Amino acid sequence: MSEHLIEDLVEDSVRTLDRHHAEDDDRVRDWLVALYAFQRTHDCSLTQGRVLDVLLRHRHSYRFPIAEIDDPGEDDPDDDDLDGLDDEYADDDFVYPEAGGARWRRLVDEGRLHGADAAPPRPVRLLDVVLAVSEAAERDGDRELIALWYALGPTTIMETLTPTVEEMDESPALRRLREIVGRTGALSVPLPDGYRPSDEDLAAWGEEAEVWWYRVT
Repeated sequence: MSEHLIEDLVEDSVRTLDRHHAEDDDRVRDWLVALYAFQRTHDCSLTQGRVLDVLLRHRHSYRFPIAEIDDPGEDDPDDDDLDGLDDEYADDDFVYPEAGGARWRRLVDEGRLHGADAAPPRPVRLLDVVLAVSEAAERDGDRELIALWYALGPTTIMETLTPTVEEMDESPALRRLREIVGRTGALSVPLPDGYRPSDEDLAAWGEEAEVWWYRVT
């Protein structure tokens, strides 16, 4: 799977959540943190610069003049004009710490972030993020975004190597996601070759959970 697809998937999801949720909706911050945590599990480039306005607006990222930050790191012009570690990035003028990261914690300890900005992001399941994105995408009529997420399959979305049909069938969040997939016909949306398993793949694998996942009525 192309890592560019993952980068675009996360970027489109960030923009979709931003369109449908108010600036003061604290859930968005948590969802954005989870989206970039997911992106970091793939060999992706630093792409936060594409949606920096959204990340700043929802307090996923913060902007500080580089002259006010100790040890800001070095700029790398090959990464969307931003250089980054796991939880911060920089351009020529500013450092952008991400909520929950090491730099962010230091700024909180120094009293430079206050109130809601100083609150740590709340852990959220990837399933809940995908559901929120899919609900917003359905309102936009964006069947492809729903299809791209759902096609990642049960191991990725459920964040477990051994999801069972019984466990998945009992999940209210997954039930709602599958209802969206069924209503929108997302499984019929054409996707890049190899992104979604074919019927022949599923038959060859013989995995009950995989077959159940891709059989949505």
